[in-house]
Amino acid sequence: MGVDRTSRIVGTVWGLLVLNTLGSAGAQTIVPLPRSLIQMVTMGALVAAFALALAINLRLRIRAGAFLFWLTLLLVPSVISSADLESGFGALFRCARLALFVGTLWLLSRWWDGGLTFVRHHIRMYYAVLGSVAAGLVISPGAALPELYGGRLVGALWPLTPPQIGQYAAVIIGLTVLLVLGRRTDRASAAVVIVPSLVLLALTHTRTATLGLLIGLVLAIGSLVLTSAAARRFFAWAVLCATVAAVAFSSALQAWFLRGQSQENFSNLTGRAKVWEALLAAPRSTTEKLFGVGLGDKSFGGLPIDNSWLAVYQEQGLTGVVLVAAVIIVLGGVALLRPPSLQRACAIFLISYCAIASYTEAGLGDASPYLLHLAVAASLLAAPAAATPLPTPDAPRRHVPRWARRSEVT
Repeated sequence: MGVDRTSRIVGTVWGLLVLNTLGSAGAQTIVPLPRSLIQMVTMGALVAAFALALAINLRLRIRAGAFLFWLTLLLVPSVISSADLESGFGALFRCARLALFVGTLWLLSRWWDGGLTFVRHHIRMYYAVLGSVAAGLVISPGAALPELYGGRLVGALWPLTPPQIGQYAAVIIGLTVLLVLGRRTDRASAAVVIVPSLVLLALTHTRTATLGLLIGLVLAIGSLVLTSAAARRFFAWAVLCATVAAVAFSSALQAWFLRGQSQENFSNLTGRAKVWEALLAAPRSTTEKLFGVGLGDKSFGGLPIDNSWLAVYQEQGLTGVVLVAAVIIVLGGVALLRPPSLQRACAIFLISYCAIASYTEAGLGDASPYLLHLAVAASLLAAPAAATPLPTPDAPRRHVPRWARRSEVT
């Protein structure tokens, strides 16, 4: 199989994984889509991704790493807690989905070589998702900015919530900015990605994604400041522009940040704190504390948990929390120990973004975009594959009998 064809298939597999993690719950779409149909499409995408990844890696050549090792271990508490069916048969189904998801990442790890290939796949796929959001906004502004969500942007063609859209926009903006600083793309191409993504991010009014983008870029660019003049210039201009904007548009920024909420509602994180307190106060057996109650829909008492650590504690127990923390700590530690480079900066951005978003978003313990972000970071931090050394003139030659030598045709 040719290199170009293999690269296209790898990109297709990554796109199918992105499709699988889009979810099936969200706003009302222009054309109503049954949830069963959406789930069939997303699960079909995961099965197809695994089949394609296996087809191009039949010899099961993988690159072992701590990231995939800890993710695989996360299946243990997931299966243990889901086996008693306390959360229903859906818990076992989600375990199978997580196993297939992690298995596909194992098959793709063969191409994790420390390059920017998966960064580009990541940007292209989520840019396509945002393209569908923009198309829905153009076709039906009322459906894309519904009153049910306070006028925040949602997916009108595919049921996407404002936090999802904000996450996708923030991630590809940050990665594209870093590619520009590393001179791996031109400014015109970058503007085509960054400008519309910024508009969509602003329309979602997603505070977590905005803070994750800003803090993630500060950390990532900070890792390049000592070795990149472009990073130093960008950092200086960004600080200057941020200062001017904070002074000149302070009231507008505050209004955007509060989203019309009262100070009390803002202080308890739009009601999230009440759900968290109830979750922590709920009685649990020793088994539930250690392994959770099984993979579910990341809710408690019918309300979304909206915190990765508490969602993992609820579904996979303290064992799951330790394993997810190990994933973040190991990836972050490896990134800090690597010499300054564009790949390291992109990895730091993705890791820090996921760590920040984990406070108000769930997903680190199950197949989700956050695990895809961390998988891209792992691919960036992987050591380049060792090349097979070519024989030198001084290397001893193995004796070949005369009868075994190939005859020369003149």
